[in-house]
Amino acid sequence: MAKTDDALKAYVAAQNGAAFNIYVTPKAAANKIILREKADENTELRVYVSCAPENGKANKAVINALSKALGISKSAIKIVRGETTRTKTIQIS
Repeated sequence: MAKTDDALKAYVAAQNGAAFNIYVTPKAAANKIILREKADENTELRVYVSCAPENGKANKAVINALSKALGISKSAIKIVRGETTRTKTIQIS
């Protein structure tokens, strides 16, 4: 898992403070974060959370998973766009 966390930290650092998109899969079997190389040479960040998407539970789980993997506080992570969709825009301050 440490190798994945290091890759995630490098991916976020490469964003230089800019907002970036993630794809969320709620009601997954387990909480996990995957960086996937796409055919067009872009990297896709997928976050799987076990919570259902009701009353903001999945959004809170996404913020918890990202803060734990990145080693930063939850208050530093904000969902800028996509509160009710699977594709979300994240800003890290």
